[in-house]
Amino acid sequence: MLKEIIVSKDEYETRAALLENKVLAELFIERQGERYVLGNIYKGKVNSVLPGMQAAFVDIGLERNAFLHVSDIAHHLEEYEEFIEGEGKSKNKSKSNRKNSNGYRKKSEIPSITKLLEKDQEILVQVDKEPMDTKGPRVTAYITLPGRYLVYMPTVEHVGVSRRIENDSERQRLKDIIDSIRPKNQGFIVRTAAEGKGKSEFKSDMKFLLDHWESINRRAQKAKAPALIHEDLGPIFRVIRDIFTQEVSSFIIDSKSDHDRIIEFLNSFLPSLKSKVKLYDEEEPIFEAYSIEKQIKKALRQKIWLKSGGHIIINPTEALVSIDVNTGKYVGRENAEETILKTNIEAAVEIARQIRLRDLGGIIVIDFIDMDKEEHKTKVLKTMGDALKRDRSRTNILQITDLGLVEMTRQRTKPSINDVLCQPCPYCQGDGLVISTETTSINILREIKDIYRETKEREIKIMASGPVAYRLLGEDNYMVKDLESKFNIRIEVEEDLDLHIEDFMLISLRDNQEILLREE
Repeated sequence: MLKEIIVSKDEYETRAALLENKVLAELFIERQGERYVLGNIYKGKVNSVLPGMQAAFVDIGLERNAFLHVSDIAHHLEEYEEFIEGEGKSKNKSKSNRKNSNGYRKKSEIPSITKLLEKDQEILVQVDKEPMDTKGPRVTAYITLPGRYLVYMPTVEHVGVSRRIENDSERQRLKDIIDSIRPKNQGFIVRTAAEGKGKSEFKSDMKFLLDHWESINRRAQKAKAPALIHEDLGPIFRVIRDIFTQEVSSFIIDSKSDHDRIIEFLNSFLPSLKSKVKLYDEEEPIFEAYSIEKQIKKALRQKIWLKSGGHIIINPTEALVSIDVNTGKYVGRENAEETILKTNIEAAVEIARQIRLRDLGGIIVIDFIDMDKEEHKTKVLKTMGDALKRDRSRTNILQITDLGLVEMTRQRTKPSINDVLCQPCPYCQGDGLVISTETTSINILREIKDIYRETKEREIKIMASGPVAYRLLGEDNYMVKDLESKFNIRIEVEEDLDLHIEDFMLISLRDNQEILLREE
């Protein structure tokens, strides 16, 4: 499979796309000025302890207190089932991070949270899930520090191997290497990228992680809660750490400064990957050149057409995501059972891709077309399970019910692509979604840049809906001014009440004509 990583960085956003055979598989977006906290480590202060919920709220210095469940203080081995096998020992002790040898507790043996935490107690925690909607972040007292090949677990005494490494002899080889070189009582998970690697790579990764943890501990001891102790990597280097492997054929980025930083980093740590990194310096925006913008727009649609003529409909709700499969235009050439099977198999592959691309999580219910034969149900489930193997988030699929429903869960750690790029529709009282004013504002400024590069037009009027015009004149006005200064152009903004919130026009102030870019 051809894998490519495409990174676009401008003054508005950093966006990274993973393409598999030219098809968009994953998308990462981080906007300038926004605060992302996933993976950050904080020294927090317990604000309240709720025995009825077996949880506590912890002040970590953010706008909303963090949620800490008792299972994230007194872990049990099942929490690591997606990553490791065998048995291990916990090293956390009640009300502190001191090591002990009590071993993992069963769920029924987890003590009351009132025995583990008390109000105003200071505790070191890591953000496990970004804030979403009105909820604050979810945190855990079990710190994990991801490296290139290893994940260090300073509070767990265990060596585990990623379940994505399926070869038993390779799993044992990796486990034996880590056991032979790790310090006593230190826990590690071997990442998928470690497959085939040797002792030297693990030693350098392990040393870096151990030194990093010592540095974090020193800062934590000196800091007064609430305080940020460790901030996770920025979006570009997270992508390098998590998905840039030998399987990726090229890493293409349009920022010269970041390209140079990446090369410098790879020279020191991963020289074998340096030749894959390329600087994109063409006039056409990189996401346009690789047809990523079009694929992003498709990923925001409710209905997705299948190649056969069938379609799936995706409906995210507050509590779960429902996905419906329909034959649509596809009537098939064989009997009805074969037509239904082919549609369901094609849908299973596409659903797995859409779940991963849209970053949907929580409970997902899929309504496949009813199948009578058990072997057909088994084939559809296997197809979907195989397609989900490429998903880095934890998933769990249940059997197909008599009604043709499949229930599954997927780990959710950050907002979905809809949450990032869209907002509730003001025209239908929040029943649907439209592109947000922030996204439309950014799209307008990008198009002005493209217009200048193509036509050298220096005097442009933006005609936009009221909410977008107000944003350009207010919250985003500094970006308009930056664009004027950068290209020595003049930009005016005018409200047009007849325009939809997603629509806009760019007018030349010289001749009052709409400026249209040439279509490819």
